Amino acid sequence: MPWSAELRGRFDQAVIDSVLLRGNPLGDPHQRPLLVYLPPGYDEDRGRRYPVIYVTPGYSGHAGMWFNRTPFRQPFPELVDALFTGDDVPPAIVVFADGWTAYGGSQFLDSPGTGRYHSYLCDEIVPWVDARYRTLADRDHRALAGKSTGGYCAMVTSMLRPDLFGALASHAGDALFDVGYRAELIRRSRLLRDLYDGSYVRFLADFRARSAARSVIRPADLELIEVYAYASAYSADEDGTVRIPFDDTGAMVPAIWDRWLAWDPVVMAGQPVYSEALRSLRAIWIDAGDKDEYYLDLGATAFRRALATAGVPDDRIHFELFDGGHGGIDYRYPLALTWLLERIA
Repeated sequence: MPWSAELRGRFDQAVIDSVLLRGNPLGDPHQRPLLVYLPPGYDEDRGRRYPVIYVTPGYSGHAGMWFNRTPFRQPFPELVDALFTGDDVPPAIVVFADGWTAYGGSQFLDSPGTGRYHSYLCDEIVPWVDARYRTLADRDHRALAGKSTGGYCAMVTSMLRPDLFGALASHAGDALFDVGYRAELIRRSRLLRDLYDGSYVRFLADFRARSAARSVIRPADLELIEVYAYASAYSADEDGTVRIPFDDTGAMVPAIWDRWLAWDPVVMAGQPVYSEALRSLRAIWIDAGDKDEYYLDLGATAFRRALATAGVPDDRIHFELFDGGHGGIDYRYPLALTWLLERIA
């Protein structure tokens, strides 16, 4: 269907005036869009309360992109609505959040380089939704889901705030940095060298000038700004200075790379406080394509093993490597949501 489908539920498009994002280091807007899906029957059965799944986008994704259409595929919000056309899946509220920054994303972390996006999600979006909608407002009926950076957010946020979230689904989420990120960083260090003599100062000046002039954006721009966005999230100093984890030879700078590794879900899962958080979760869905271009199938496998080491019972975990790469995996989202809702509804 190349045009929008007729929905059985409905979407509220709201704007949150965030206190936590005011005065953020990048001067990004503190008024943020939020998309809230309400299932069929929500407006009729006013005595019913619903579990909530929070969905976060991948790097460079934002609220305005959720309804983007590609040939022969439906956008995720329509797939969500289709879930609730029958009685097979317990109805739920689904919230589509936004962590956009001037660098293309925040990794949904609190950082002096970008702003307080983890706190914004946990301490502003969740209470805002609970105050305005008939939610089952406790962690056992609240889940996080997403792909790539969104999957990373689901894994890490659930470890940081098990008081808020009791389940997660990660589709090809960023994990096992020493394998996936490291391979890409070497290649992108060469890009920076060849195009900008290894200088992020030169790249950022050029990128901002061309963006302001609405000039061409090249594939290399997106690859270089992505690295800078991750560095802004993982390795920014308290004064906001962004530290890049590689030198001009592409070798990792140990002191900075260690700061990245500290935010690797596989590494975090091995720490007692986060192991305990993972053991408390009701449901964990982990999947990835077995041909993922960024080796996030290996990250998914490593995280699954970390869950076992942490003592998470097998019956709370769904793990799967499917035939596919990093893109075109939208069809996986309803599978995970169905599985989660059977466990948190």
